[in-house]
Parts: sequence; C-alpha cells; structure tokens
Amino acid sequence: MQSWIEDIHARARTRLGQGRVASYIPALAQQDPERLGIAVSTNAGELYTAGDAETPFSIQSIAKVLLLTLALRTHGETLWQRVGLNPSGMPFNSLAQLEAEQGKPRNPFINAGAIVVTDRLVSAFATPPKHLQDVARRLSGNASILIDDRVLASEWQHRSRNAAAAYLMKAFGNLDNEVDEVLHTYFSCCALAMSCIDLAVALNFLAADGHARAMGERFVSPGLTRRINAIMTTCGMYDAAGDFAYRVGLPAKSGVGGGIVAVVPGRMTICAWSPALDGNGNSVAAQHALELFAEELAPLGVSMPLR
Repeated sequence: MQSWIEDIHARARTRLGQGRVASYIPALAQQDPERLGIAVSTNAGELYTAGDAETPFSIQSIAKVLLLTLALRTHGETLWQRVGLNPSGMPFNSLAQLEAEQGKPRNPFINAGAIVVTDRLVSAFATPPKHLQDVARRLSGNASILIDDRVLASEWQHRSRNAAAAYLMKAFGNLDNEVDEVLHTYFSCCALAMSCIDLAVALNFLAADGHARAMGERFVSPGLTRRINAIMTTCGMYDAAGDFAYRVGLPAKSGVGGGIVAVVPGRMTICAWSPALDGNGNSVAAQHALELFAEELAPLGVSMPLR
C-alpha cells in the first residue's frame, strides 16, 4: 500500500497551483500552497504516509468532528434539541438562514452549529479547550499536540461574523453561556495544530466501530460512530457535500486550513492536506487525492459501506 499512497500523492500534486489559501484568517494566509501530505491509518494499526504528512497544520473545521463527538458523549440525544441534522444549502457562516429558523442551526458542521455544540461543552467542562486538546493527544497518541496561539489570536481578532451568529442564537435562547467564552473556546479548538498522521490516527475510531487504538479502549459506541459518519457524509464538506459524496462516496470533514479527513468504515481513515482551497473552502489537491484513493479502493478489494 505504501507505493500506492506515494503514487496517489504524486498524481494529486498535479493540482497544486489551483485554488487559493484562506485569507479571511490572516494567520492561515501565510501557509505554503505547495504543501501536500497524505496519511492512512488502518484498523489493523498500519500507517502509510506520503509528502508532508508529518507537518502540523491548523485543523479548523475538522475540530467540529471532535466537538460533536464529545458533546454527544456528554449530552446524548438531547443535543439535537439545539441543533439540526440536515444540510444547510447555504454558506457555512450564513446569518440569514439562522435568523429565519429562530436561532437553531441546520447542522453541527456549519459555524453556528459548532458554536452551539461548543456552548454545551462550556457548560460541561471547566476548561473545554484543554479537555479537547487532551482528547486529541490521547486519540492520536501524540502528547505534543498544541493549540496554535497565533492562529487563535488571528481568529479572535476577526471574530465579527461568528460573534454576530452567536449573539443571534443567544437572543433566541439557544446559547446558555457568555458569547465571548463560547467563541474563545470554539476558536481554541479550531486552532489545534495536528498533522495528517495525527488526524488519521485520532479519527480512526470512526472506522473502527468506536474503538480508539491509541487509547486502547472504545471511545464511542458503534451506533454513535455510524451516526457521526452519516452527518459527515451529508454535511461535512460545506456546500460541496453532495458533489463530494457523488465523486468520492466516503464520510469526510474538511477545514479551511486545507485538511480533509475521510473514513472507510470497517477499514481505515485517510487524511490529506494541502492549503489551497476551492470556492467552497475545500482543499483542491486534498480532494483530488481522496477521489483517486476512492476510485482505486474497489479494484484492491476494499468495499466502502457508508454504515
């Protein structure tokens, strides 16, 4: 498999030079658009990498998967009283839809939805960012994972639109804690710096019926794993979720830092990272790498059930 991953990396590099690095968070605008890393973590514990797989990057919205998982572990199905389960059909930071629907976000992977999820964690934990950092370390087996203070400061300085969404939800009674505390926690989680290897290993529990290999224990139930994968399939790639599902057919979550994590249930997780994004906020080269990956799984005898 190692030579196969290296071949996918080489072919995906042909998409470098397309797209643009995220600029609305100034700290992300300094990323090198020529970087590309891929890491695959199998349920058997094998790890295959290519390119810049060891380079830490800002995980951004990929953190929403961890936020959602922790909130469901803590609050269970009552979480869905606060946030919906359906694709938004609107930009991930839309305010118009949020007001029209009286402060209940469509799903936990748009910004407003993730802010509501974060509010639930602020209510549950004394120091939610530290808790999430610790969970990321334990899931990945990498004790050196940190929150990037430079990215955090940049997001905080340019928080106006997220603050508008948070205050709107607060006005509708869908936020219990102070807006600044919730936003600082949310930005801290998005500012986690992890590599492709870290993310592929950390989120492998989604491919392994909830078992976290690095922890040596079951992190969530098989049923919860299935439900999180379902939400990733329908809502994980911003406005391009349907297109990605059609082309790739795997549960996935992207972030504007350029990373995408995809799940092959029962088999493996793959993380691809390249900072240059398309108009939907998804990495151009990382998407292409995952499309090549999915196209060649079937000939290798690997099925891809979305279970």
